[in-house]
Amino acid sequence: MNSAVFKLSAFAPEQFVRDGLPQVVFAGRSNVGKSSVINTLTSRKALARVGSAPGKTRSANYFLINGGFYFVDLPGYGYAKVSHSVKEAWAVLMESFFQSFDTISLGVLVADARHTPTGQDRDMAAYFQQTCLPWMVLANKADKLKKNALDGHLTDIRETLVLDQSVPLIPFSGETGLGKQQALAEILQRTGMGT
Repeated sequence: MNSAVFKLSAFAPEQFVRDGLPQVVFAGRSNVGKSSVINTLTSRKALARVGSAPGKTRSANYFLINGGFYFVDLPGYGYAKVSHSVKEAWAVLMESFFQSFDTISLGVLVADARHTPTGQDRDMAAYFQQTCLPWMVLANKADKLKKNALDGHLTDIRETLVLDQSVPLIPFSGETGLGKQQALAEILQRTGMGT
């Protein structure tokens, strides 16, 4: 990752970036650490803002990577302490985002390595499966588990999300960098930037 620059925040469908560049889209629960994952992947400490509380990201945030593709940080889902109207606005924004997915090169579902995926995680996984988009799962916070426990949790995630073997499931840590190189290899291959 030679360069990573914040481009814009899209709060409405007309603001979505549709310039033909590939997009790597990050989805996950509000408190799962998507911003930390993006910061780790780009080796930037504060590229994606880590909110003081879950549920702060209310827009699709675009980061131009290496001048050739985007990371898109989508609003997190599943946080109970936001109002119903905010949840509805998020849902409409996301539905509009995914109505045109021809620019998406890779979907990244960020899950919590320590817990069984939620119903909303399963819904997101099912969406990626239905669209036939290439996608992978990053099991974040894997550093919080011992090796023997991690293996069992990864099996649980794969079974709960009904992942076939073509979907990479990568133990990841936004704190230690665990899984970073493997995830980057997938991303660069899917965006055509790995050559």
